[in-house]
Amino acid sequence: MNRPALICIVGPTASGKSAVAVELAKSLDAEVVSADSMQVYRYLDIGTAKPSPPEMKHVPHHMIDAVNPDEDFTVSDYREMAAGIIDDIHKRGKRVIIAGGTGLYVRALIKGLVDTPEADKRLREELEEAAEKKGPLSLYRKLEEIDAEAARGIHPNNRVRVIRALEVAMLSGRKISDFQRSHRFSEKAYPFLMLGIDVERDELYRRIESRVETMVENGFEREVRRLLDRGYSRDLKPMRAVGYKEMCAHIIDGVPFERTVELIKRDSRRYAKRQLTWFRKEEVQWLKREAFAAEELRERLLSFVMHPEEWRESLLI
Repeated sequence: MNRPALICIVGPTASGKSAVAVELAKSLDAEVVSADSMQVYRYLDIGTAKPSPPEMKHVPHHMIDAVNPDEDFTVSDYREMAAGIIDDIHKRGKRVIIAGGTGLYVRALIKGLVDTPEADKRLREELEEAAEKKGPLSLYRKLEEIDAEAARGIHPNNRVRVIRALEVAMLSGRKISDFQRSHRFSEKAYPFLMLGIDVERDELYRRIESRVETMVENGFEREVRRLLDRGYSRDLKPMRAVGYKEMCAHIIDGVPFERTVELIKRDSRRYAKRQLTWFRKEEVQWLKREAFAAEELRERLLSFVMHPEEWRESLLI
């Protein structure tokens, strides 16, 4: 089989994906391709929990620090860049591990993209302006009128996805849910196994809170101030992400620091819940953290990447 077999390590924020991916990569002679929509940006380091220098020193990582914060970067761009990297890794005789919590990136990479119209910068700016003037909920209400099916699958506060759904409908005259229904992500660009890190909810929330506290101790506020000083607007897509949005409000609007930290923890928990909802709909085999260290699992993974066309067994152990 010419296409490389991919092992995808997924799960919510703070579940330990990076550490698991590194350990598996060491044992399988693999390289890691990030599937994180925030780690792709340069200068956003602390708030995105990028892998540590020691982790990246021993295992090559890709799709990290790929673009500047003010550059347009779409899921289509991600798929094209990541596919080229995967081909290169495969040609060099190495194996590939995909690691990240951006479900759409993972899905697009392994199953292809819906053939929707390309983004229209002017229309998108108009929709962004409308969201600022009337509030993001006004766009969501408009989407409910145009495409109720799509609206049911998008959180009202997810402005990026709401705007994209409206953009598709306005450019094509066709609902994005119709495009998705006809495609169903049926294309499989690569044979793959998707493994999720199963963490109890209370433990996950403790890990999230601990991560936020570590971010603060490591100078997260200074990182955001440097970004603003470089001229990166709070309105840029990466600066509206969880953590950066709240810290910008502290720096620019004067939201008290203690309140800012609590909001980052709260919004990180909510983001983790949305990630879990997404991955529960995917072909994920959920394993406890300790299962990833089992020799039996690693042997099965090696069997899969060596002979994916023959693979029929469950990985659950």
